[in-house]
Amino acid sequence: MTFKGLAASAAFAAIIAFGATGTALAQSDCKTLVNPSPFGPDDEVGATNRITPAVTKAASSEIQTGQVIPLWNVLVDGVPLFGTRFEKTILTAAALAPGAEYGKNKMTYMEDTYLSQSHVGTHLDGMGHIGVKDCYYNQTAMGKYVTQNYMKKLGIEHLKSFATRGVVLDIVRVFKEAGKLKKNPNCKGDCLEGGTVITAADIQAALKLYNVTLREGDAVFLYTGWEDLFLQFPAQNANYNAAEPGINMEAADWLASQKVVAVGADTWAVEVIPGEDPNIAFPVHVHLIANNGIHIMENVRTDLIAEEARKTGRATFFLSMTVPKAVGLTGTFVAPEAIR
Repeated sequence: MTFKGLAASAAFAAIIAFGATGTALAQSDCKTLVNPSPFGPDDEVGATNRITPAVTKAASSEIQTGQVIPLWNVLVDGVPLFGTRFEKTILTAAALAPGAEYGKNKMTYMEDTYLSQSHVGTHLDGMGHIGVKDCYYNQTAMGKYVTQNYMKKLGIEHLKSFATRGVVLDIVRVFKEAGKLKKNPNCKGDCLEGGTVITAADIQAALKLYNVTLREGDAVFLYTGWEDLFLQFPAQNANYNAAEPGINMEAADWLASQKVVAVGADTWAVEVIPGEDPNIAFPVHVHLIANNGIHIMENVRTDLIAEEARKTGRATFFLSMTVPKAVGLTGTFVAPEAIR
C-alpha cells in the first residue's frame, strides 16, 4: 500500500470497522499475530511500566544546571501534517464588547476549542495506534473495544509520566564523521537525505560518541536534521512529508532489546521512508508499539539538545513529559523537555 493510500484509508476506517448497528468485525487469533506483554495479560500500560521510582531517581542525577531545553515544535496552522490529518482551533471571546462584561469588576474571559487530530505536531503514539489486523498491543482483539468516540482499552490514560533518562543520538554527526553525509539542497543546515537507513551500528556509533550505554527505562531521540524542513513550514511541507531518514527493523529490534520506553526523532514517522520493503507498511511502528509496547514520538525538536550535547560533551538528560489523561485516545500532541 502506498502512503497516500494508507492516509486516505483512515478517512473511512470507522465504516470498515462497524456496520450500521455498530457490530465489530470478526476477531483474529491475536496470539499468532502480536507478542504478549512482558508485564502480564492485563497490561495496558506498555513500556512506561519500566519507569519505576528507582529509574526516575537515577535519572534525576542528570539535572546538574537546571537548564531546560525544549524538545517540542509549536503546533500552529501551516506545519506539516501527514496525509489527511488536520489541526484547527476556535477562540471564544466572551463579553469583550463594551457593556457585555460580567459583574461590577467588568470581568471578561476567553477560551479555546480544539478541532484537531491527536497525531499532529510533536506527538506520542499510544498503544492503541498501531496493530496487525484487529490485534493490538498485548494480543488485544480491538474490535470489541472500539466505539465511535474512543477505545475502551489501551487508551493513553493508562500511561505513566515520562520522568526518566533521555539520550540524544546525533546521527548527523555520525554520518558526517564517517564521510557519509550528503548535502540536501532543501535543508539550510546539515541533514540526512530522505530514504537514508539508520542502522543499529549507526545508533551504537552515536552512543559511542558520548560514551553512553543504554539502560532499561531510557528514552532515545534521534537527531537527523530532517526537522530543518519542518522549521521552514509551509514552504518545505511537501518535501518533509515525501520521505525521511529513519531507523530500519534491525535498529528497532536492537533498541527494543535495550528495553527503552520510547523512540523519538525529528521526523514524521521515526522509521525510514520509503521503507526497505515497499510491500510492508510501517514495520517499525508495528514492531515497537504492537509487539514491544514502546512508544514512538514524532516531529520532536532534537537540534537544540544535539547542539547542547556537542558543546558540553554530554548526550544524556532528564526527560520531563506528562501525558493528558484523556480516556481512550490513541495518541496526543505533547511538549517534552530536556532538563540538564
